[in-house]
Amino acid sequence: MITNISLVTVHCLDQDKTRDFYVENLGFEPRNDIMMGEGFRWVTIGHPSQPELEVTLMTPGPPLDADAADFVRRQLEKGQVGGLGLTVDDCRKTYEELSAKGVTFLQEPSDRPYGVEAVMRDNTGNWLVLVEPKEFTPEDFA
Repeated sequence: MITNISLVTVHCLDQDKTRDFYVENLGFEPRNDIMMGEGFRWVTIGHPSQPELEVTLMTPGPPLDADAADFVRRQLEKGQVGGLGLTVDDCRKTYEELSAKGVTFLQEPSDRPYGVEAVMRDNTGNWLVLVEPKEFTPEDFA
């Protein structure tokens, strides 16, 4: 029986710089940094409030074949890869705090039926959605 999600992957171009971005700007903590043979480096981060969930920061490469890795790398460089959805207590305040740190936003906080949402980019170009959730019903989307 599956009990929860424990690991998700975010592709990046530089594991050190991306780890530092998430730790220094978003409050994540470093978890693992292990060389696993043949040049494969396993780097994970996590949020302190979710010890059961780790985010692997993976550069495009094995187990992807060369063509797939090249495609992922090109998409990252163009900023066309989705990353994570992050829950926040106050989207507008978080937007102001992260903007002051130089984080790039694609969308300022906006009211949505499900809460207040802003869209930002990490240092690799992955877009991250910040959501201050509120209760909603399907009728709220009509």
